[in-house]
Amino acid sequence: MKAFELFSARFWSFPNHLTLYRIASIPVLIVLLLFSNKVCALLAAIVFSAASLTDLLDGLFARRRGLESTLDKFLDPLADKLLISAALMMLIPHGRVPAWIAFVIIGREIAITGLRAILSEKGVVMSAAELGKYKTGFQIAAIIPLLIHYTYFNIDFHVVGRVFLWVALILTVWSGARYFMKFWDVINK
Repeated sequence: MKAFELFSARFWSFPNHLTLYRIASIPVLIVLLLFSNKVCALLAAIVFSAASLTDLLDGLFARRRGLESTLDKFLDPLADKLLISAALMMLIPHGRVPAWIAFVIIGREIAITGLRAILSEKGVVMSAAELGKYKTGFQIAAIIPLLIHYTYFNIDFHVVGRVFLWVALILTVWSGARYFMKFWDVINK
């Protein structure tokens, strides 16, 4: 019973609540993106921004309070990938993100997740590199203005989002190539 209580306490920790909020926000984001109007676009950007902010906060609370767990290490990157993938996929039919860019970004995430799984079976942990954190930051920085899409305060948010999207794409490919090189080095030792 003690093991269950410990698991339960770790599972229901505040950082895990934030991660679960991020996952729970995905259906809301999807529903908002089913409609193509200024109000839904702005609400989608707010939901996505709040969910993205929880990524920063859950890591901060987990480290400061010693609440890091295996479950959190699994759920946190999964929540990030699901949130970003859902947003990118929903922006394709609106013409805000080219399908091929979404495919490259999502494909890289799936491939790296696979590499990590293979390495974990060999007892090797491949943690997120600094470049991967920048990649995620630029993906989020691209998606928010692409969700807003419309011009406010004489700022064309679609153009701003596209600029950040190109930077995110470059970082995505670059960091993915570095992961593959690390993977190759590890399996050839």
